[in-house]
Amino acid sequence: MESFGNKIRLIISDSDLRKKILFVAFALFVFRLGANIPIPGVNLERLGDFFEGSQFLGLLNIFSGGGLANLSIFMLGVAPYITATIILQLLTMIFPRLKELYHEEGEAGRRKFAQYSRLLAVPLAVMQGYGLLALLRNSGALLSFTFFDTVVNIVVIVAGSVLLMWLGELISRYGIGNGVSLIIFAGIVASLPTALSQVFFTFSPAQIPTYLAFLAAAAVIIAGVVVISEAERPIPITYAKRVRGMKLYGGVSTYLPLRVNQAGVIPIIFALSILLFPQMIANFLSTSENAVLLGIANVLSQVVNNIWIYGSFYFVLVFLFTYFYTAVTFDPDAIATNLQKSGAFIPGVRPGVQTAEYIGNILYRITLVGALFLGGIAVMPFLMQAITENPALAIGGTGLLIVVSVVLDLIKKINAQLSMREY
Repeated sequence: MESFGNKIRLIISDSDLRKKILFVAFALFVFRLGANIPIPGVNLERLGDFFEGSQFLGLLNIFSGGGLANLSIFMLGVAPYITATIILQLLTMIFPRLKELYHEEGEAGRRKFAQYSRLLAVPLAVMQGYGLLALLRNSGALLSFTFFDTVVNIVVIVAGSVLLMWLGELISRYGIGNGVSLIIFAGIVASLPTALSQVFFTFSPAQIPTYLAFLAAAAVIIAGVVVISEAERPIPITYAKRVRGMKLYGGVSTYLPLRVNQAGVIPIIFALSILLFPQMIANFLSTSENAVLLGIANVLSQVVNNIWIYGSFYFVLVFLFTYFYTAVTFDPDAIATNLQKSGAFIPGVRPGVQTAEYIGNILYRITLVGALFLGGIAVMPFLMQAITENPALAIGGTGLLIVVSVVLDLIKKINAQLSMREY
């Protein structure tokens, strides 16, 4: 407790860190304010009925940071930007120029890569916005849907998505933490009072086992995320002795820490982004009068509504995206080259290609643990839903995973800022 109090005092006394935290708080306040401004022509009564018990809209609402539940100007949230980032990172494995831009051109290259993601997010926001508006029109959640109304609403929600994307960039640059993750985090946390009030007013003794099971799963997820996020595999590193003039340098032994889960919560976000597409397509095609399109919509609906099939796809996507994101963000060849240039080596391993292969083999083995863990806790709420027949648990489990991961990342970055202040 004393250590926690000391950290709070250090944060308050550090003007730079205090400004960053206040900037994040102000940006999230602006976000929550916009998330409560609805687009024109919303039928609030029909909207509430439409959202009740819908797992698809609940998951989509996570990405919008809670803006979709109100049909606000931020109803798309950061989903278009996340989707654009996924597409471009997939393309790095096809186009060498994109891979070079992301890995080898330093900070300038990554800024350009982020700019490409922002540009691609705009047409994706237009498509996603139109698909959602068509779905809401068919459900009766919108009072009118003329051509002019459609154009106005698409412009409003695309502008809201771009504004939110810019706000996330500002948080990452001038605040502390990852802006996109913090926006999703703020939306999940903002929904907690409503969820708790619903549990309180609908409480019945017969549901006690369900609540206890959910609390137990939440405790397991929180403990597991903390353990896996903090777990590392150290690789011993030795710096060769070098003589410069009359002084002897090197001969120091240290280690290279490889995290068991290099990707963090990103694979969960990527997998959910991909899983939203067939559900949106099914809802969009369900209004068609063509028999073939209706058949496709029915097949897609049956697949996404089958919890076992949906959960299996979810697990596989999380598993694959964990490996994919680790491969994109961590380059063993670059690490081996940097070690060789600095005169460092792994004892018993030749510098260069063999060092890269050694690091890569260890990385892929420990990533297997992280991928299985992420996939397991991602589908755990779906298993609970199948047992308890409570669809809210699937949404809560995913949200809990994101919240814990974001809080851990934020704590680490605050501690890093405090360490820099002391040095």
